[in-house]
Order: sequence, then structure tokens, then C-alpha cells
Amino acid sequence: MSEHFGMKGYMKGALLLTIAALVVKVLSAVYRVPFQNLVGDQGFYIYQQVYPFISFFVVWTSGGFAVAISKMLADAKVGVNGIEKESLIIRTVFYYLTLLSLIFFCILFFGSNQLAKLMGDQQLAPLLRTGSFITLFMPVLALMKGSFQSRGEMSPVAYAQVFEQLIRVVVILAGAIFIMTTSKSLYAAGNVAIFGTVIGEIAGVILLFYYTKKLYAFPKVKPRKERKWPILKEVTILSLSISMSSLLLLCFQLIDSFTVFSTLVENGVHEQSAMEMKGIYDRGQPLVQMGVIIASSLSLAIVPLVAYQSNKKSGRGAIPFIQLTYRTSVMLGVAASLGLIIVMPYANEMLFETNVLSSVLAVYVVQIVPLSVILTFTAILQGMNKLKIPALILTGAIILKFAGNSILIPKLNVVGASIASNIGLFLSAGLLMLYLKKLLGIQLAKGEFYIKLAIASVGMSLAVSIMDKVLQVSIGFLTGRIESVVFGGCLIVIGAFIFLTIVAKSKIIAEKEWFLLPFGRKMAAYQLLLNKKK
Repeated sequence: MSEHFGMKGYMKGALLLTIAALVVKVLSAVYRVPFQNLVGDQGFYIYQQVYPFISFFVVWTSGGFAVAISKMLADAKVGVNGIEKESLIIRTVFYYLTLLSLIFFCILFFGSNQLAKLMGDQQLAPLLRTGSFITLFMPVLALMKGSFQSRGEMSPVAYAQVFEQLIRVVVILAGAIFIMTTSKSLYAAGNVAIFGTVIGEIAGVILLFYYTKKLYAFPKVKPRKERKWPILKEVTILSLSISMSSLLLLCFQLIDSFTVFSTLVENGVHEQSAMEMKGIYDRGQPLVQMGVIIASSLSLAIVPLVAYQSNKKSGRGAIPFIQLTYRTSVMLGVAASLGLIIVMPYANEMLFETNVLSSVLAVYVVQIVPLSVILTFTAILQGMNKLKIPALILTGAIILKFAGNSILIPKLNVVGASIASNIGLFLSAGLLMLYLKKLLGIQLAKGEFYIKLAIASVGMSLAVSIMDKVLQVSIGFLTGRIESVVFGGCLIVIGAFIFLTIVAKSKIIAEKEWFLLPFGRKMAAYQLLLNKKK
């Protein structure tokens, strides 16, 4: 890879990967809405109980191991005996991943009954067995993606990510429609959804094999005998550290799978009611995903600048970009979270047919704010090659989530699980902020930023409340889901417009800073228009 950050080929590849990642995130959040509408809250509970087990391996492979392998291969190329070292890494990691995949397969396939028993629902065992096959594709998928990225060939990786997600979504929704119009078995619908994830992974592997054959193959030089432990240690630590922020939410979901339903039943809630409560609670996941996409996509786009500027010995360095990343992620995280809280009863019914437990979901989506900080800060620290402390902080959050669920769910039911998540995430975000500030000795944002952000938040809240009352008076005859669609849609548009207008008028983000962000030119133009001297 060229040392020059502005090299067209590199920037094109990085942009393609960013777009692919956003498309995958959007698809991952959006497909859950029609799926829940098809199978209901109980069916959604069934799928969400098993989904974290399967997705954990997909994220660790596609995110963690692939990036770790690409970094190790890229480093090997510039050293002495580069081809031999590259071949040694590929062979060692392949055997290691094969062993890991077989272990994980056996745990999920042969331990499915025990895992289902621990979750309190024995009928989940067949879904775990179906999902176990996804682990068998870990070695080849991680190696191919890592090899492409190490050579700066980003297109195959980007296309494979989008392709496997598209296939997955099509199979999940088509399968759910077929099952619900024939047998109407909710567990069968959940099994088909898990099967869709496996099929999507296979489709991604096939496409990468096509590109591998078309472009180049893995090196076939027989490596000399060298110690393999350093390679195994490096790829394990790197893969876990790199994917830790993405695995954090999946670990939270795994904890919920083992604790929420079983604890509700132990505390006297009827099994079917507990399933439905867990399914409604799980509605918060796509809402948070959509909120985090809005909040983090713009700021994550400038993380490569941070990595590049951190390695420069002259110029402004990475500090201005880190400060901009922080302000952007917090600003949009607050807007997304607060906006969802205000319109939650409408959004809940608009997307999921009913507005039950809207207060629980309102607590749940608060986590968008700390998540926006965590995702961007871990990416920044990764660019600075600081991985150990963030990994320890996020591990602490997982432990805190488990303890919080154990204490709060018996007392507060499902809202206790939402509070436990928020506590763990806010504490993690705070510790990451302190670590970065100590590392660089900087102020992330001035007090003026928080004051302006508070004004924008209050302005949005007042505008939405007033508009809600106006709509109630003018078109209050609407009822049910139609009312939620009309009211929710209008209030979301009004809220976003007011918030962004106050942000532009108060210049929370400077015009020149908007230009660093995707689609920032339009906001910069709007900001200049609002502040134009008459």
C-alpha cells in the first residue's frame, strides 16, 4: 500500500468497504421489522434467542480474524523472506481456525440440548444445531478476506459482505413467508431464519472463491519450520481486540438469551407471556442498530484520517479529527436516541404493530449514545494501535451486564435488562473517554458544545411535542397503525429538521469540518445560508 494517504486506489477501496459495511448494517437492522411482523413477538423471541450464538462467529471471523490476518500478512510482505513468512502465517492460522471451528461446531451441535436447557427453552436445540454449521466456514472465509485486504484488494471483500447479507435476508424473509402460510410453526420459522444465515455465509465464500481464482491464489511456497506460538498469540489477541466493540453487543444479547426468559419464568411469569415480553424487548435491537448507523456512520468515515495523521511527524496530527469524531458521534447519538424516545409509542406500533412496553424500549434506546462513543473511540484507538485497554474496558462491561441482569430482572422484569445494558455501556464509554484524554492530553469538546447540544435537544423536544398536539387536534380521527405511521413519520421529520437547523444556526460543527464528513457539503451550505449576514 502506498504511504500516501490520498492515493486513489486506496481511498476507493476504503470508501467501498465503508459503503458495504453501512449497507450490511442497514440490511441487518431493517429485515428484522418485516420478520417480526410475519412471526409476531413469540417468533421474534425464538429467533433472537439463537441469533447471537451464530452472529458471534460471523462477526469474529469477518471482522476480527480477517482484519488481523490482513495486518499480519501486510507486515510479513515488507520483511525478510516475505513470501515464506506469508505462507507460514496462512498455514498456521488456517490449521488454528480449523481447530477452533471444529470445537465451536461440536459445542453448538452436540451441546445444543444443554445450551437450550440453560436458556430455559428446550425447543431451541434444533435451531442451534442448524446454526452450528456456520462455524465450519470460519477458516476459509477469514483467510480469503484477510488475504484480499492485505493486498489492498478491497472490492471482493465489499461485494462478498453485501452479497452474503442480501442472500441471508432473502432466505430469511422468503422462508418466514412460506412457513407462516403453511405450517405456521414459529420454531420452524426461526429455524429457517437461522438456515438463511448459513446460506448467506456459503454464498459469500463462493463469491470470494470466484475472485480468488480470478485474481490470484494463496502463496504455495513451503515455509521453513519456525515457532508457531507467536503467530497464534498475535492473531488471537488482534482478532478479539479488533472485533471487541462489535462483539460487545452480541455478548450482551447472549447474556439476555440466557437470563431474561428463564428469570422471568422463575419469577412467576407464564412461559408464553415471558416469550412475548422477551420478543418485545428484542424489538429494541433493530431500533438501536438504526440509531447507531445514523450516529456513527459519519464519524467512522473520518477514522482512517485519524490513523494516518497519528503516524505523521508533522502537521496538525490526529487531535482535531479525534475531537470532530467525538463531537459528531455524541451529537448524532443524542439526536437519534432522544428522537426515538419522544416518538417511541408511534415508532413501536408503526414498525411492530403494537405499542406495548414502549417505556421499556424508550429505556433500551438510550444506549445509542454510549454506543456511538464506544464504536468510534475503539476504532480510533485501533488506528493508533492501542487495543489492550479498550478490550479490558469492554470485557468489564460484559461482566457488569451479567451482574446487572441477575440483580435487576427479578426486581424490574425486562426493563431491568435495559438498565443493566445502559449502565455497562455508559461506564465503558466514560472510561474510554478518560483513557483517550489521558493518552493524548486533550479536551474532547468545550463546554460550549454541550450547551448548544442541550439547546438543540430541548428545541427538538418542544417542537415535536407541539406538533404532536397539533396533529391530535387536526387529524385525531386516525386510529391504530395508520395513526402511528402518519404521526410518527411527521414527528420524525419535524424533529430532525428542527434539530439540524439549531445545530447549523449555532455552528456546533464548523463549515470546514462538515466538508470532512460524507454528505457534509449540504449541511455546510445550509449552515452558511442560515448564518448569512443580511
